[in-house]
Amino acid sequence: MSAQTITRRLTQADLAKLYQAGEKVVMFSVDTLLIGDSLGNVIQGHDTTLPVTIADIAYHTACVKRGSDRPFIIADMPFGSYQESPEQAFRNAVTLMAAGAQMVKLEGGEEMAKTVKFLVDRGIPVCGHVGLTPQSVHALGGYKVQGKGEAAAQKLKDDALALQNAGATMVVLEAIPAVLAAEVTAMLSMITIGIGAGKDCSGQVMVLHDAFDIPPGKKAKFVKNFMDGASSIHDAACRAVAAVRNGSYPGPEHTYSA
Repeated sequence: MSAQTITRRLTQADLAKLYQAGEKVVMFSVDTLLIGDSLGNVIQGHDTTLPVTIADIAYHTACVKRGSDRPFIIADMPFGSYQESPEQAFRNAVTLMAAGAQMVKLEGGEEMAKTVKFLVDRGIPVCGHVGLTPQSVHALGGYKVQGKGEAAAQKLKDDALALQNAGATMVVLEAIPAVLAAEVTAMLSMITIGIGAGKDCSGQVMVLHDAFDIPPGKKAKFVKNFMDGASSIHDAACRAVAAVRNGSYPGPEHTYSA
């Protein structure tokens, strides 16, 4: 039985089988579901992800757990919930795992390696997040493409490797040149999930509201409106999954150059 035909809740081992078989991991509606702190933007009406709390993520995680039966569930660690100390990160990660998460995601590279190891050593699977890290939007000076230039590209590679060495088994690569994302994916043994990082990542994540054009308006370059030409939301979701699986999304028009 392939991972795609499993009807029970997927596990890390199932995702690893997809990866090893060379199949794209769809972090949208099929393989994995990410309860992202982007809910602050698309649901709560905030300008950034910064106001989102652990309680917010835990509430939505519990709702997603009750409303789904197959995808692997990942919950974001929101701003301020893990940066203070590994112990703080563990306490808050426990809250998310109790709400139904099977893995937590946190932003940052080498500086978060100690925290990642602390969590993994205590039985909490971790997904990293490098490149454009929205929780650092003010430090970055806005939502800008990251990893441009030799030094920045090397720093991103070092960060991703540090997360893997600390025990992370997945990493989100956001808004980086497609060539760099391909190089990072090739050098790592863990699953890479792209968002604005080209087609050569191990899989892709899409914000549901972006993919369904809710609300209409200007979106980031990497966003594709799958409702365009679809007969229903279900049809749009099927199109999105198929596009990731067959490699047609993201296309050149959705990617950044070095």
